[in-house]
Amino acid sequence: MSFSCEICGKSPEMGNNVTTRGKAKYLGGVGTKITGISRRTFKPNLQRVRITTANGTNKRVRICTQCLRSGAVTRAIRNRPFRLPTDTDNRAAKVKAAAKSRARKKK
Repeated sequence: MSFSCEICGKSPEMGNNVTTRGKAKYLGGVGTKITGISRRTFKPNLQRVRITTANGTNKRVRICTQCLRSGAVTRAIRNRPFRLPTDTDNRAAKVKAAAKSRARKKK
C-alpha cells in the first residue's frame, strides 16, 4: 500500500468527525451538544527519508515520524561531519609533502 509506513506498517484508519455547538457548563453555558457525526480518515505522518539498510546500502523509503524519532531506522549520512585538523593530521600532511618533494628531486 502506498500510504503506509514501510517499517511498522501504520496505515490510514477510519474514525468519526464530531461537530459540537454550545457553551460548556463550566464556562456558564447550558452545555455542548453534538450536532453532527461524519466519517473521516486519520492519516499517518509519513516522511520520505534516505536510510542506510542492514547491508550498508542507502535506500529512500516512506516512514512514519514515530519510527523516525524512536530510532527504528538509521538515516543516511550525506557528508562526513566537520572536524578541526589536529597535530597528527598536520604531521601526516607534512610527511606526504616531503615524500612528494623527494620524488620530484629523484627525477
